[in-house]
Amino acid sequence: MTAMNIKYPGLLAEKLPSGATRYRVRVEGDKKRRIPLSVEPGHSQFVEVYRAARAGIIITPEATPEERAIKYSIGWLAAKHLAAMEREVAAGAASALTLKKRVGVMKVLTERYENYAMVMPQSKLVDLRDAFVSTPARADSIIEGIRSMYRWACERDLCTVNPAIGIARIDQGKGGAIPWNSDDLRNFRNRHPPGTTPHLCLTILMFTACRIGDAIWLGRGNETKIQGVTALRWQPSKKGSAEVSIPMLPPLYRATRAASIQGKTYLLNGKGGQFASTDSLGIMFRRWCDSAGLTGRSAHGVRKAAGHLLAQEGCSQYQIMTIHGHTQAQTSEIYTKGVERWRLAKDAMAALESMEW
Repeated sequence: MTAMNIKYPGLLAEKLPSGATRYRVRVEGDKKRRIPLSVEPGHSQFVEVYRAARAGIIITPEATPEERAIKYSIGWLAAKHLAAMEREVAAGAASALTLKKRVGVMKVLTERYENYAMVMPQSKLVDLRDAFVSTPARADSIIEGIRSMYRWACERDLCTVNPAIGIARIDQGKGGAIPWNSDDLRNFRNRHPPGTTPHLCLTILMFTACRIGDAIWLGRGNETKIQGVTALRWQPSKKGSAEVSIPMLPPLYRATRAASIQGKTYLLNGKGGQFASTDSLGIMFRRWCDSAGLTGRSAHGVRKAAGHLLAQEGCSQYQIMTIHGHTQAQTSEIYTKGVERWRLAKDAMAALESMEW
């Protein structure tokens, strides 16, 4: 048996008595250990398998990302976390949109720190955040995703420290999405009259206060009768949301029946089918807004507008919770806080009117 170095450091090509060639790799730092390769030079994954062998890791082309990664590295932890999230999505315990966002976060993290030990200094994450200072909202989103990953890992005893805890946000923010006002709603409807998909989309968002991720699949299958009243009932896709049951008001009912083409879902794309994803509907909604001269407006802004309108019409914080699917009172408080304070102040001043002065 002979051996020779043919291209890569530590790569050995060994001619066997059968005439076949066996490829093995010396582990870097341990010349006595040699790992046989499952693929030959020229294979699409040869370089990856070779590099893993040099690091003392045995993988095959069919290996999972977790198996390919160096154990206890950032890449290994990220792969385990994403695999767990995929199982949650399959079980209906997490949304596909959350998984998609987390995949993007893990990509950013591993591109810089993949082979670092998973117990990393907080300063490295601060460096990562600051690298995205020109897009502060994204920077904070990346850190939040990493914080969630480490929280998940700590709960499973994979590590004991969450280095992302305590890292401050850099996005000063301006209250999130801009709530639509009455002029915005009027301008949009003037540009997109009844019977059009944009008009139907706005009507659904306004009269259900649902998220765009739910608007994409709502349809007649969600219609029901509650005490003789036509209603919509659905379980929001956002994790932790409560089921929503609301009366189907006449403007919403008329809009859902006005379209010339009816389908399983209320909203249909240009080909008469369901929108492929929340992103695809979101892109179209922004285009509809732009064509109506509403730059900077979003679907979530309509949801906020509904919340503010409900508050102005005297709805309590808990009534708004039932319509928005909130389970925490403080989430709905943002819509009622200013209105409630004014109502309380007005009532208090009314009590002073009868005082003798």
